[in-house]
This record gives sequence, structure tokens and C-alpha cells, in this order.
Amino acid sequence: MTKKSKKKKSYNFGIAAEFLAAIFLWLNFYRVVAMRYKNPKGEIDILAIKGNTLVVVEVKARQSFASGAESITAQKQKKISGAVEWLMAGRAKIAGLNNLSERNIRFDVILIVPWRLPKHIKDAWRM
Repeated sequence: MTKKSKKKKSYNFGIAAEFLAAIFLWLNFYRVVAMRYKNPKGEIDILAIKGNTLVVVEVKARQSFASGAESITAQKQKKISGAVEWLMAGRAKIAGLNNLSERNIRFDVILIVPWRLPKHIKDAWRM
């Protein structure tokens, strides 16, 4: 397998994992309002709402849950937090995020491993 085809396979695995995570959230009564949200400060895999909480979800697709969890470094958390701060500053227009300042924010992780149910880690870190 060439380097290019390995990269494409990994990319497609990641995209499929994000859609699987969104379905998992929907089945657990979350309202997904954005996927693959990008702004000048970073990217957020999934933005969802449950009750009065904005849930920022990082999706990691790996061959094991441990390697997925280990891949969420402090630097990655800081990048995601920066993207959320930019979003909170009111610079973005996303349907469903009205009254954003009145919402609680929680950072979750969903780990995807082939042939296993997704693992949802709620409140994985704080801003």
C-alpha cells in the first residue's frame, strides 16, 4: 500500500468515525448542530446540544481505546478550546446556538474502535 493510499484510508476512517459518533449522540438524545466546524482558531469535530449544555465533541478513531485516548494531548485540547472561545465570542452563525452565552459548555470525547461500541467520555477536560 502506498503512502498516499494509507493516508486516504486513514482520512476515510476518521470521517466515518465522526458520522458514527454523530449517530451515537443522536441515539442518546443529543441534538447535533454542527460537524467538522472550522474557524481561524481550530476545528471541532462535533457540536451538539443536550438540555442547556453545549457539548464539544472530539472524535478519535484508532485501533484501540487506549491509543485513541492518548492521542488527545494538552496541545490538542488547547486548540479545541481556542476554537470554542472564538465561537463564544459571537463570531460564528450556527443554527441552534442561540443564547450561547447562557449555555454550559462541556468537552467530551468519543473513541471509535473497529467492531466495538463507541466509548463516550463525558467531561473529558475543562477549559
